[in-house]
Amino acid sequence: MASLYTQQGRNVFRTWMLMGVFLMLVMLIGFVAAQYFGSSSILYLAVGFALITNVWAYWFSDKIAIASVGATPADEHEYRELHRIVENLAITAGIPKPRVYIIDDPAPNAFATGRDKDHAVVAATTGLLGILDRNELEGVVAHELSHVGNRDILVMTVAVVLVGFISVLANIFLRMSMFGGNDRDRGAGPLVAIAAILAMILAPLAAQLIQLAISRKREFLADASGALLTRYPEGLASALRKISGYEAPMRRASTTTAHLFISNPFGAHQAGQFVQKLFSTHPPMEARIAALKGLDI
Repeated sequence: MASLYTQQGRNVFRTWMLMGVFLMLVMLIGFVAAQYFGSSSILYLAVGFALITNVWAYWFSDKIAIASVGATPADEHEYRELHRIVENLAITAGIPKPRVYIIDDPAPNAFATGRDKDHAVVAATTGLLGILDRNELEGVVAHELSHVGNRDILVMTVAVVLVGFISVLANIFLRMSMFGGNDRDRGAGPLVAIAAILAMILAPLAAQLIQLAISRKREFLADASGALLTRYPEGLASALRKISGYEAPMRRASTTTAHLFISNPFGAHQAGQFVQKLFSTHPPMEARIAALKGLDI
């Protein structure tokens, strides 16, 4: 299994790679759109858009992720136990205490976000707090803090913004191609028009493949690191059993943010399992529980 520092280095590399591929995809969309509409300024706008978005994704992706799932700051009095668990485990892990957020949702789940350990956020649903005991909740929090320590949250959070922006940009150009006049006005032939539409349709799919390229091994490493942090693997294993048994999806379940959560946000019902297989960002829960049981701590 990779060491902490190896994983940190890999995640920094993956983030730069993700940003680089994002830049190339947006340039491709801009180039095809420029040919289709007969305006080179579209390409320059696309490049500028990509550069600004990369910077935006690095600095503000955590805020975007928090807003997209409807998380709010956890009151320190109402959620005193959660704050204590996060603080104690953060001290044990040797990292600053992350900001703590709550998602008002009956589905049990949790995630971590932020660009580094000094700007990290840990969020839990009300459903998670309602079904887990202290040992199980400690296991889940330790798992999320391990994502912070491993710097998984950097690449995971940046992916949310970049994939979303590619989809939006492609959709804008696709609508322009549908309602922007005839081919002669755009200075493009039928073949270029077809290529433009295909590129705009396929770009979001390519962006999704980038997101899925984020290694699922990060979950196994975070599980193992979290178990080492609490010295009690059964706590996290028991929490994963309870979480996987909940069938209903989260209210704001989205393929864009699915990889952030500790478990599939689409639920354990058949439709949720189908989406889980189609957009597989997590290893099977049974495999994760088996790995935790096999740990010798």
